[in-house]
Amino acid sequence: MRQQFLGVLIGAAFGTVFVLVNSGAPLPAALGWVLRALAVVALAAVVVLGLRAGGRPTLDDRPVFGPSYRVIVVGEVVLLVAGFFVLSLLDAPVQANVAWIATIVGLHFVALASAWKTRSILVVGVVLTALGVIGLALLGTAAAWVPFVSGVLSGVTLLGGSLYGVRRA
Repeated sequence: MRQQFLGVLIGAAFGTVFVLVNSGAPLPAALGWVLRALAVVALAAVVVLGLRAGGRPTLDDRPVFGPSYRVIVVGEVVLLVAGFFVLSLLDAPVQANVAWIATIVGLHFVALASAWKTRSILVVGVVLTALGVIGLALLGTAAAWVPFVSGVLSGVTLLGGSLYGVRRA
């Protein structure tokens, strides 16, 4: 399996999880199920398109999951855990977790765009970071909508970025 396809597949899988987990209230139940179904269809499309793409070279034959990737992922894990700890100390509502995850995953993509010297994932990173920060800002006034803003919309962003990436591969 080509490394870039594996990366796109990971992004699509996480995007699908974001949508599946966060498509509940306050969204109408029917809309939640439609969003979940569309996410699964998008994931299937990424798999099919990725398998059809074959073995074209990616990232100028540089390793996708090299040392810079590992450093970024370790930083991501540290920030996630530290953030969850701080949020629990602040007695933040449970919705804060998805906003924090979106923020840190977005920063992860921004860092990867720099490390991999590719702008194709920079947009995804900036949008995810913004959706996470917006979700954190909503905690005081509209916490019920944070899973939609920081969860569902982040999942859609990851799925859209994955579909774009697999089409370019």
